[in-house]
Amino acid sequence: MTKAPSVLVAMSGGVDSSVSAALLHERGYRVVGEHMKLVHLDGVDHGCCGPQAEADAAAVAEVSGFEFRLVDMGREFGRTVLADFFDEHRQGRTPNPCIRCNERIKFGAFLRRAEELGFDFVATGHYVRTWQDGGGRWHLGAGADRSKDQSYLLHVLGQVELARSLFPVGCQTKAETRAHAERLGLPVARKPDSQEVCFVPGADHGAFLATHVPDLVASGEVVDPGGRVLGEHDGTFRFTVGQRRGIGVSVGTPLYVVDLDRASNRVVVGPGELLARHGLRADRMRWVGGDPPSAGPFEASVRVRYRGQDVPAVVEPLAEEAAVVEFRTPQRAIAPGQSVVVYAGDEVLGGGRIVEAIR
Repeated sequence: MTKAPSVLVAMSGGVDSSVSAALLHERGYRVVGEHMKLVHLDGVDHGCCGPQAEADAAAVAEVSGFEFRLVDMGREFGRTVLADFFDEHRQGRTPNPCIRCNERIKFGAFLRRAEELGFDFVATGHYVRTWQDGGGRWHLGAGADRSKDQSYLLHVLGQVELARSLFPVGCQTKAETRAHAERLGLPVARKPDSQEVCFVPGADHGAFLATHVPDLVASGEVVDPGGRVLGEHDGTFRFTVGQRRGIGVSVGTPLYVVDLDRASNRVVVGPGELLARHGLRADRMRWVGGDPPSAGPFEASVRVRYRGQDVPAVVEPLAEEAAVVEFRTPQRAIAPGQSVVVYAGDEVLGGGRIVEAIR
């Protein structure tokens, strides 16, 4: 008799990972669900963190009939994701911690744990699709439900990770996922989606950073592009390029954050037309196939923010995991610290961290 493949499922307590685990169990996989305890901070109990998420994941496993465990990865999460989040803000950048968590935790530490325990695969509830071509190379593509597509967040995955990962809901819509949850009798079938960073209570990033990284709190000037002082702030970490609300100054016309000068502790604001940029420079480039698709510049589409639009560009891979991207038409609000992800149609080719916008 052929032994059923085994899969360790990362269960956040939400409907997507719950349905992923339940569907795999229904399809004959030997499923073990694990909820990762990532955060040991006061006030955190929402999204995929906290007692309620743990209880929901455990309830799904009990209803479905597969084994469930809690695993504490708080030390690894703090050493990688939180440390990177704090450091990026110290450098005046706006990071996306979900991307770092996918790279270091879900498809890093969690995947290593699965291998050590002898599992064939790991699985998550991400809305992405994967496939293997005739030459054995794995590919990563956008989820079937474009409104829920999470390929931007998984551009850090390469051949090793994709060969060992399953994404059961990636080829279906969110409505279909909820329908499966109802059919399977899962207690999270109508649980709302989380829209917050899991470790930031109340989605107040400024208050969270002021509490945990107090050295970021430093008064400075809010200035116009000519250097004229318009007001004061108490930390550049409270701002991001493209921001309009909460700037704290008014001149009678709409103002946006157009630059953050961490060295001089200044926030530069101006009219929206000053947000346009012709390109960007990126580092930490990861290519899904292992290498860039071309040694020289190539045409592609790029996405510069989660839920953003794909725009035509020329991408030039450089040495030391760097790249330069030139947009075919200027793009607004390019925020250092966010990711640029390179696409060929629906397929993810790779991506990296934006370190500088090119004027």
